[in-house]
Amino acid sequence: MATAKELHELTLEDLNRRASDLRESLFKDRLKLRTGALESPAKRNDARRDLARILTVITQKKTAAAKA
Repeated sequence: MATAKELHELTLEDLNRRASDLRESLFKDRLKLRTGALESPAKRNDARRDLARILTVITQKKTAAAKA
């Protein structure tokens, strides 16, 4: 889990890559949840929060770039 401060230091390309990886992970976890093979639902919640944090930083960076 990365903090918002660490995420601000990354480039948009890296953030987008992390977001797509988390989306893929969440998709797989959703399938595991349906089949009953999900080991820890808490990890799924952490991944959702990380994705939200990354998307927020992406939006902030795009807004800052548009203003500049």
